[in-house]
This record gives sequence, structure tokens and C-alpha cells, in this order.
Amino acid sequence: MGRPARSPRCSERLIMKNTNQTTHQQNVFKKALANPLAMAGFIIIVTVFLLAMFAPLISPYDPDDINVKAILLGPTWNHWMGTDGLGRDVLSRMLHGGRISLLVGLVAVGISTAIGILLGALSGYYRGWVDTVIMRLVDVMLSIPSFFLILAVIAFLTPSIINIMIVIGLTSWMGVTRLVRAEFLSLSEREFVLASRTLGAKDARLIFTHLLPNSLTPIIVSAVLGVAGAVLMESGLSFLGLGVQAPQASWGNILTDGKEYIQFAWWLSLFPGLAILVTVLGYNLLGEGLRDALDPRSGSAQ
Repeated sequence: MGRPARSPRCSERLIMKNTNQTTHQQNVFKKALANPLAMAGFIIIVTVFLLAMFAPLISPYDPDDINVKAILLGPTWNHWMGTDGLGRDVLSRMLHGGRISLLVGLVAVGISTAIGILLGALSGYYRGWVDTVIMRLVDVMLSIPSFFLILAVIAFLTPSIINIMIVIGLTSWMGVTRLVRAEFLSLSEREFVLASRTLGAKDARLIFTHLLPNSLTPIIVSAVLGVAGAVLMESGLSFLGLGVQAPQASWGNILTDGKEYIQFAWWLSLFPGLAILVTVLGYNLLGEGLRDALDPRSGSAQ
């Protein structure tokens, strides 16, 4: 005989587990922010973000203002981070360059996360030939080194901020796809999903109301760590001259200017390098703090 159908009251109790799962996610984030390293990362990210946002207000000079009388000056009271080979204030260029680097990182991760969620959801929910096709596409993309793939694509495009964001986003979705697929495969066997399906819930409702909301926490962790990688990628491309183009400032092309004077103008390499280091460190600390809170073997996740 077949399995007896659950009563509506029983099914409603099972669906309530969906709400409990969401509450658990909120508790996870609270525990993550109680983690000292995660909190340090959060403070770093907020500080860098505020400095970049208010760069036009706090910059002491125009970042593109050339002063031939102040070429390659070391750090002084008038120029806290010195000047570059054209007499431009490095601090002002650092603040404005932070806006570009962070924007590229956030938008690129937004693109890759959206693609990864879509493909991962389709793969994990429908399975079968859909899962096979998507996973083989992921395998092909992962077999190509990301940096060289981006270099190859950028070589055929005009270097610009928009192209950099799109290319990084379109070549960085594979990890998110695998993560979402794994979450959907696990959650689709939970009782609250089975109960919703028994009550006649459509595919779209199951995906967007039950499965996706309960997959958001690991997705957010992946996105936070992904921003750090995107910032590094943009800096590397700009350093090679394939990213943000002068005179527009980014941390990567400020480093490029510094390599010509590295023997006697150390500040041109030190300060943008430190900015990249601190920003990436902040995102990694926050991401690792969230990951520790999610780890069931960690005490913080109990």
C-alpha cells in the first residue's frame, strides 16, 4: 500500500520548520558578529566603504590635479601620502581609487552570484539532464584558469570599468553554482519542503519561498569572500594596464605608476598595496567569521 497522506494540520506543522530555519540563520549572523575576527573584518570594511563614499568631501586635492612643482614629494603635512610622477596627491587618488576598486568588486560579485544562484537552483531542483548539462558546463569553466580566461576576454575588449565588472562576473559564478546546488539537494529532502509539495505548492513557490531563503546564509558567506577575490582581480588587471585606465584612479593603476619609481619613491607602492591588503583582509575575516558560525562542528554554531 502507498504511504498515507499527511493531514493538513500535520503539514502545516512541518512548514513551520521553514520559519524556524530562517530564525536560525538570523542567530548565526548574530553569533558571527560576536566573533572578534569577524567583527574586526566588519569594522575594516565599513571604514573603507565610508572613506570611499565620502572621498569627494574629504580628499584634500583634486585626484587629477597636476602640479609640476610637487613631483615625487615624500609624505609631508601637505601631502600625507606624498605625490606621484605628475605631482598628483596620492591620498586623494587613493580615496577616489577606492571607490572604483570597491565598485568593481561588488558589482562583479553581484553578477556572478546572480548567475550562480540561477544555475545552481535549476541544477539542484530539477536534477536529471538539467543537472548534468549545468555541472558539465561548470567543469569546463573550472578547467580554464580564471585569470588567463579574463585576460583573453579583456584583450578583445576596450578596457573600461564596465567591461571589467562584466567579465569578472561572467567568469566567477562556478563556485556559487556548486554551493547553491548542494544546498538545494539537501533542502529538497527536508520535511517542510515535502509537506509544501504535498499541499500542491508550485515549483516557483518551492524555489523562491522555501529553498532559496534557507540557502542564503552560505551564499552570503561566499559572496563576501568573493568580493575580496574580485578586488584582487581588478587590481591585478589594472596593474597590467588592462583594467581601469588613467587618468581615472584605482589602486591597481596607482601601483603601476609606482613601479617606475620604486627605488626612491616607495610611497607610491606602499600605500595602494596596503589599501588592497587591508580591504581583502577585512572581507576575508568577515567571511571566515560567518563560515565558522555556520560550521556545525564549531562551538559558535551550537
